[in-house]
This record gives sequence, structure tokens and C-alpha cells, in this order.
Amino acid sequence: MVRGAAATHAGGMEKIRTSLARQGLVRSTDQAVIAGVCAGVGRRLGLTPWVTRLLFVVTLFVLPGSQILVYPLLWLLMPSEDSIEAAAAAPHLPR
Repeated sequence: MVRGAAATHAGGMEKIRTSLARQGLVRSTDQAVIAGVCAGVGRRLGLTPWVTRLLFVVTLFVLPGSQILVYPLLWLLMPSEDSIEAAAAAPHLPR
């Protein structure tokens, strides 16, 4: 029973990551400072990574503590560019 729940949870995470990747929200590996979240969000919004990081810090003063929750959540949910490229290069197996 526990094994089935873990598989369902992993499948749900994969659906979220696939959805974010289709929307262009992927963590940058070449411009990452910590995990590439700000660089990935900035790329999606058409901003440079440093402008996105600056906005992130500014919102820390406006909404204190929110980034402590949002950044790790995005780190977990946003796929990295490397994982997207690996998935695209892998041969597709029939189900």
C-alpha cells in the first residue's frame, strides 16, 4: 500500500514538472547562483537573471518570509534544463 502511494506521489510530481516545462519554467543550469530558480523564472518572464534576483530580494522586504517558502517549492517543482535535455535525448519506449 505504501509503495503504491509513493508511486502515485512520484507520478503527480512528474505531471507538475512536465506542465511547468511546457510553460517554459525550467531551472537554468548555466546561469544558476543557488539552484537556477530566479534565472529560470527571469528567462520565462523575459528578464535578466540579476533583475529577477533583485526583484526577489525587494519582495523579501515587502512580503517577509514568503520567499523562504516559495523558493524551495519552485526548486523542487521546476525541472532543470539538464533533465529536460536528457528526457528529449532518451529513446522513447512504447508503453
